[in-house]
Amino acid sequence: MKKIILALVTVLVFTSCEQQKIAFIDNGELINEYQGKKDIEAKYKIKDEAFKKNTDSLASGFQIEAKAFELAAAKMSQSKQQEKYQQLMQKQQGLQRQVQMQQQTMQQEFQVEIDSAIVKVQEFVADYGKNNGYTYILGKNEAGSVMYGSEANDITKAVIEALNASYTK
Repeated sequence: MKKIILALVTVLVFTSCEQQKIAFIDNGELINEYQGKKDIEAKYKIKDEAFKKNTDSLASGFQIEAKAFELAAAKMSQSKQQEKYQQLMQKQQGLQRQVQMQQQTMQQEFQVEIDSAIVKVQEFVADYGKNNGYTYILGKNEAGSVMYGSEANDITKAVIEALNASYTK
């Protein structure tokens, strides 16, 4: 009787294992090859270049003003020099604050878009798994959530192709 129960349990275990379809994805490759992420990075690279040009322009303008002050300082009284110097320092600090605020805003906007892209990828993978009969799709990364997986179970490239095919700008 015990042998029959053990045999039935063994058969049950093997049949339940056979029904599960498990695969894994290289998370880093999936995100890095997602066209949506690439487009976001390209967009912010252009914004960053424009930001740097604007910052350089502001800095050049300030440097010209500072040079003019240096040349004119010899003809000014001590108190007038102090006053003008204070004004220049306040202007420089204001410019620095303005640049920092713009930079932080741009970084926050970038992060929001990247986070949104990651959520889209996660949702896509979940739908891909459901639509293709997977029980589990595991994520491979440097942290070691999948230490080894047979290449036959690596669906990264297939998911990247499907993800990018579904992507619309």
